[in-house]
Parts: sequence; C-alpha cells; structure tokens
Amino acid sequence: MTLSQTHPLMDGRTADSPLITAYRGGKPSRRPVWFMRQAGRSLPEYRALRKGVAMLESCLNPELASEITVQPVRRHDVDAGIFFSDIVIPLKLAGVGVDIVPGVGPVLDAPIRTAADVAALPTLTDEALEPIREAVRLTVAQLGKTPLVGFAGAPFTLAAYMVEGKPSRDHLGPRTMMHADPAAWQALTRWAADASGMFLRAQLEAGASAGQLFDSWAGSLGLADYTRYVAPASSRALDHVRDLGAPLIHFGTGTSELLGAMHDVGVDVIGVDYRLPLDVANRRLGGKVPLQGNIDPALLSAPWEVLEAHVREVITAGAAAPGHVLNLGHGVPPEADPAVLTRVVELIHSIQP
Repeated sequence: MTLSQTHPLMDGRTADSPLITAYRGGKPSRRPVWFMRQAGRSLPEYRALRKGVAMLESCLNPELASEITVQPVRRHDVDAGIFFSDIVIPLKLAGVGVDIVPGVGPVLDAPIRTAADVAALPTLTDEALEPIREAVRLTVAQLGKTPLVGFAGAPFTLAAYMVEGKPSRDHLGPRTMMHADPAAWQALTRWAADASGMFLRAQLEAGASAGQLFDSWAGSLGLADYTRYVAPASSRALDHVRDLGAPLIHFGTGTSELLGAMHDVGVDVIGVDYRLPLDVANRRLGGKVPLQGNIDPALLSAPWEVLEAHVREVITAGAAAPGHVLNLGHGVPPEADPAVLTRVVELIHSIQP
C-alpha cells in the first residue's frame, strides 16, 4: 500500500521541502531545522492553551493537539512540525490504565511484569486511533508546505515504562525481565511494537510526511542486549509503516554505541544526541546515512556568541553526512527562551546548505 494521492508527500506540498529533501540525502533549498519538544512548555502560548487541561486530555483533543503542534512553526519558522502527543497514548487508547502525573511522568495503574500480565493486555484497535488521525488532518491543513513529523515510542522505551510502572533512572526492571523471562519480554515488546507501529501508521496515513521512532531509554542497554532483545521489536514496529514510503528517523539518548544497530532496524535517518559529534557519528555509520541533530540544549541558555559558535560547529560536523537536518541533541528545556530558539533558526537559515 502507498499513501493516498491527496497526501502532502504525494500532491506536491512537502516532497521537495528542505526537510524531506535532506532526509532523502538531497540538497535542500535551505538548511532545515526543527526541535524535539518544540511544541510545548517553553512557549507561553502553549501554557495559556493548556491551562487547566490534563496532558493526555490535550493529546486526545484533535483541535487542541493541532494548535499546539502548529504554534512553534508559526513562531520560529522551523522546517517541520512535530506532532504533539505522547508515547503512552497508544496504551491509553488500547484501554491500559495510564496517566501522566505532573512532575513525575507516565504512571501505570498496574505494572506489567509477568507473562500473565502481558497476556491480559487489551488490543489496540484501528478505530481507537481516530482522534489521532483527525488531529493530524487538522494540522497538515494548517501547515501547508511545511511537513509534519509523526512519531512513536520505540518498543523498549514503552515496555520500560510498562514494567516499571513509572519513570526510572536505571530501568532495572525491564533489563532484568529480558533475561529472567525472555518469553514474557518478547511478548511484551511485540505488543508494544504493534501498538507503536499502529500509532505511527495512523499519523502517516492521515498526512504526516515523515515518522520518528523515539527510544528514550535505549542508552541504558549494552550493544549485545540491544541487538538481541530490543532491535527485533523496533524493526517490527517499523514494519507497520515501511510500505508507505515516508522517510523514517530513529533517535535515542545515550545511544552513541548503538547507532549502527539502530540503523540496521531499517530507517533512513539517524538522530544523534548531544554526546557524540556528528562527524564521528557519520564515520560510525559508514558515511552513508543522513543525520539529524545535535545542538546541545544546555547551550540555549549560554551567551549568544557561545551558542552561535556551537551551532556553526554542529553544521560543520554534519557537513560530511549525505544529508543533515539540524535539531537539538535532546528536547527543548521548559525554561528555554523562545526568542533564542527563533534566533537559532534564523542563524541556521542564513547559512547556505
């Protein structure tokens, strides 16, 4: 199956955009940039819109999610919107008891720790994803020629939340489960892969022009465990969308030693966090993979001359890769000054690709 002829990638709106051109290894008309977590807490208009509205409620209100997605594009002139949602939304839509607790993060009513727990998980239906499709449709109608990036949580990160029942520093629970009960772990990560894959497919079919798989916690793993216990599920998640032909990006934090294995699950672009220079990442990937990243978000609060020099260094380091989309090496901090982000975008766009 391919995307419909009215999809932005198919009808001429986004196929030649700077973002998609760079993702596909071409020469863009201007240097593309967007920021992870650009839609959110750093923007006063976001805080005003979200006042009194719970996080998951805002994600499942199509009009609200769409407006939040478009806000940073409108303000910063970035080259993509990133769909405003959360990686646990597929759990919520499947009927798993989960909420996002302010100051804590995703918290499950009951952790998933045994084979019986996994077997009792509800099944996500295609119909349950309709609020996601509607939010995407509303968003791409507003974005015009600016692409929307869809996203989903990678199975390991989703499963890590499910096993721990809440955020964790060391992810000891899932790392233990994959060795102590590999059959239950495989069943859990397959469930998570299918839920994330369906979530991402709904976004792409409804109008997103690219899809990013976030593996926030994969950096807690060594290469052997990642390759054996995690990569197959990530590949399974992406199997849900490969036939659509949209560029696929894979990003994780603390994953410098995993980049090759993360690429091998079958993606077009690798996101690199702030820990590894892009020229080093490019060498590790054989000089054949477009890269995304990797401005250090800590420098957004540094003096402008320090930040500008850093941005230029990132551009230089990424120059050898077949394609380069500027981004942060992690998400926009809540305390970031929106004016600084706008200035960073203006700087990047002023430098010829």
